[in-house]
Amino acid sequence: MTTLDLIGSSPKFRALLTEVEKVAPVDSAVLIRGETGTGKEVIARAIHEASPRRNHRFVALNCAAIPNALLESELFGHERGSFTGAWTQTKGRFQMADGGTLFLDEIADLPLELQPKLLRALQEREFERLGSAQTVRVNVRVVAATNQDLEQLVSKKLFRVDLFYRLNVIPICLPPLRERVQDILPLTEFFVAQFAARLNKPIDSIPDEVIAVLKAHDWPGNIRELQNCIERAVLFSPGPVLRLPLDSKQTVKQRTETVSRTLADADRDHIVEALEQANWLIGGQEGAANRLGLPRTTLIYKMRKLGIEIRRSPRARHIRAVWG
Repeated sequence: MTTLDLIGSSPKFRALLTEVEKVAPVDSAVLIRGETGTGKEVIARAIHEASPRRNHRFVALNCAAIPNALLESELFGHERGSFTGAWTQTKGRFQMADGGTLFLDEIADLPLELQPKLLRALQEREFERLGSAQTVRVNVRVVAATNQDLEQLVSKKLFRVDLFYRLNVIPICLPPLRERVQDILPLTEFFVAQFAARLNKPIDSIPDEVIAVLKAHDWPGNIRELQNCIERAVLFSPGPVLRLPLDSKQTVKQRTETVSRTLADADRDHIVEALEQANWLIGGQEGAANRLGLPRTTLIYKMRKLGIEIRRSPRARHIRAVWG
């Protein structure tokens, strides 16, 4: 679909790629929403690369990274002498992206006073540079992104409702990494190869225990957090085997242990419930093993492992025992 590296095979990621394939050929505005670090710019670039505009420029602007006083000039350009320090005429990002795609990241941080001019540029495909009365016409597809609740900003009158609807023609929501656990291994392998080459530190293997620790973490910073974690791991690994830094490993290990305890508790409760329903009869047609769909020996092994004691019952004359 695209020349970009889109890493993942989980159902949610495959559904996302299908959505990208559908929206790429059209010129409608796209609003990408998702938590920080989920890869909104990567998806915006994928849309551009899969579109008829792929042979023209992809221009990105982070609306939160530019001071408000300079943002209008960054978007639309300025004429010489239009403000102090404007020594020459300068093109803005809209004009630079003519024929291609303009990606407006952190669109929720666009100043309210600048929003009407952006709305006009989207609707009419024309604008005036700062300090000029001459209209500039462009052919640009706009893809915007945010991790904020735009509807809430609209209700607080911090974001224009007409601009919101103009941007939200095609909404795309990116799933957080915690909902894409299946993709953690291929993402880790990709980042290990990338940073091993960049840092000139060959990494030959990634232990299963490292992957287990990574999969157990919630990743509030999503793919960007995983990327930073792997960069540190490659940098500090003493040999060709990937090792997590102590701070990362301890934090994620605590989460792993918590998950393990929770799963064990749930397994124990499920087995005890089946045993009680079977009046603590383990084998036979009406026994707990049959209710659970397990061989009798497997259930006994699980009971020993989980510390479940065999109780006396009128129907089952088992010797009381406690296994640790």
